[in-house]
Formats: sequence, structure tokens, C-alpha cells
Amino acid sequence: MTAVLPMTNPIRPYAWGSRTAIAALQGREPAAGPEAELWMGAHPASPSVLTTRGGPIPLPDLIAGDPEGTLGAEALGRFGPRLPFLLKVLAADEPLSLQVHPSPEQAAAGFERENRAGIPLGAPDRNYRDPYAKPELLCALEPFEALSGFRAPAESAALLESLGVPALEPTVKLLSAGAVHTAVSELLTLPAAEREPLVSAVAAACAAREDLVWAAGLAGHYPGDSGVVIALCMNRVVLAPGEAMYVPAGQPHSYMRGVGVEIMGSSDNVLRGGLTGKHIDIPELLAILSPEPAEPAVVRPAARDGVEVYETPAAEFRLSRVRLDGNLDLPATGPRILLSVAGTVTVRRRPRDGQGNPGDRLEHGTPGEHDEIALAPGASAFAPASAGPLMLSGHGTVFVATTG
Repeated sequence: MTAVLPMTNPIRPYAWGSRTAIAALQGREPAAGPEAELWMGAHPASPSVLTTRGGPIPLPDLIAGDPEGTLGAEALGRFGPRLPFLLKVLAADEPLSLQVHPSPEQAAAGFERENRAGIPLGAPDRNYRDPYAKPELLCALEPFEALSGFRAPAESAALLESLGVPALEPTVKLLSAGAVHTAVSELLTLPAAEREPLVSAVAAACAAREDLVWAAGLAGHYPGDSGVVIALCMNRVVLAPGEAMYVPAGQPHSYMRGVGVEIMGSSDNVLRGGLTGKHIDIPELLAILSPEPAEPAVVRPAARDGVEVYETPAAEFRLSRVRLDGNLDLPATGPRILLSVAGTVTVRRRPRDGQGNPGDRLEHGTPGEHDEIALAPGASAFAPASAGPLMLSGHGTVFVATTG
């Protein structure tokens, strides 16, 4: 399999999603309901489907039929017969859950433990749906609001004390002593009779302060949720378009509002601590949570041979951005997903060994197997490792996802 293949990608309709953002990117009318995430990859929960000469084929089936040709020998040796990354367009109109992701070791152990316990993979109270880690990077397409990592404990204590809410005094004392983990644990385990008036009082105090009105907004979405207080102990960041944020294992985070391109390890392992109606497992969350202060890991791209690369320590993925005005060669780097977000970018296989010109041009969405695809905004293509080097031409912006 050497062709570059058009992708048809599923959209996940989570309640916090936007009706307009993904539709506008793809040139459609607003959707009837929320569209939260456009998934591009081989995750078994929602795999992409590729257009081939023989008809549509799910990406996992393509990999299973020719693992080395699809992934390349290096990726196959490192990760096995699976695409180790998942690319998304994420469109948040409302805050996502306060959450953490496990390390590779924690994911493998948790997956085995829940298998032994007989918890079905699709059960709502399942924490570990696969044995893989989920490092992630989100690149903003527009100003994007997020929370990531804990502030210094003394800073959090001072902020909470400044709210003048007497019920926060035990939390302030714990934070003043540096006991972040204990403070979070006690907030999460407060009985409803204490938690709901506490959060209500905190929300009222935040609403009166211009610098904290965002926290009052969280309480509006999730009244009585301890995650509102925990969020005040975290770093708030607003990413400018083109800036990205990396989230390692154990680091608490929440995406609050905006549209971005997200790449992650291909995993669905999430431990939630609040700001959600989904399953919360407090003991497991606390076992995974890193209480150490951590500034948001804001990543700005490094220019390299006409490509802007977002450097991270993740082995599972590497994300690059190409702002194209003419032509550019992309080297062969294993399996690649190319996503257009502006303009029109044509993707071609580069002729090798003097083998003539590229084959017939085919617009995205036309059935067939080909050497060239024109990608409009919101469209994507999959290039297997065997496709080799690629040529990009046109005027627009395309993100390129591959292994790290």
C-alpha cells in the first residue's frame, strides 16, 4: 500500500461541544447538536475510514493487513501493530472535566486489575479501557482557555483566603503547610451537606472579582462541585493561536473553552476529579494525581526546514504545522496524518528513483486510490509509511501528525 488515502472521520457529540466550530472548519451549516471532537486515527472506539480502490476500509483493518507497510519497521518495533497516536480537532463551548491521565506503568497495571475484576470494557465505571498512556498536546486554532498543573501551595492558600469564605479555612491551613494532596482529597470527599454551600459561597465571592469570574462560571456549569475550588488552586492559561500546551501523566488539567488541534497517545484512559457528570473514582484519581506545583508546559513551534515542529518528550507522537505558500518536500517519517485547517493544500507522493510524474489528481472524497489529494479545510489524508516522501503544494495551513 503506497497511496495517500482520503479519510472519513467520526465526530464525537459530547455535551460540552460546539454546534458551529467543526462545521465551520469543514464548510458546513451548524450542526443540530454539539460536535465536540473530530477523531482521526485508528482508536477502536471511533476509527477513521480510508477510501481505497477496493472500497472503504477502517484504518485498523489496513494496519492489520500490512503492519510494516502501513506503520514502518521502526514504529512497528516500538509500538506493535497499532497506530500509537490519535489526532483530533477539539471544539469546547463548555468546560471539560478536571482530569489526569496515567503513566504507561499505571495504565498497564490498572487495565490488568480491572480485567481481573471482570469490569466490562464499556462499563461506565471502568477507569482503564486500554493498557496505554495518554500524553497529549493541544495546539490552539483560536484563543484557548485551559487549566493545567497546581500553583505553589502558598499562592493557592493566599488566593483562597482572600475570598473571605470561613468554610475554606481547613483547606487554607493544609495548603499553607504544603499538603496539596490532602487538601484535594478532603475537598473531593466532603459530604454534600458541606460541599454544596461551600462551593456556592466560593462562587459568589469569585463572581464579585473580575480576575476570578471564570471560576464563578465553572460553578454555573457544575453547581456544588468541589472541582470549582480545586480549579482555583491550578494555573489558568490562555493559549494564543499557534501556541500549544503539553500535558504529561499525572498532571491535573481541564480544557475550558476554545478550538484546537489535539494529538495524544491513542488511549481512552481518564481519571476524573470533578466538573463532570461522568464516573469519578476518587481513590484511583488520588493514586495517579501529581500534587507537585507545575507551570503549564506551553510549547511554541520550532522552525525546521520550512516546517514548524512542536517538540515534546512523548514517544507516541510528533505534531508539526506547515504554513504553505508554494511547494514543500516532507521526508518519509513513518505513518502520517495530514489535516488541512486553512486554504487548499495538495499532497503528492514524491517520485522516487526517477519514476516519472505523480499519478492522476483526485479531489478529497472521490473514490479511488491515487498519488495526489487536494485537501480543503477540515479534510485529512493518511499516508502509510510505504508512501515514502511527500510533496505539499498550494496556499494554506496543514498539520502533520506522526510518531515521535
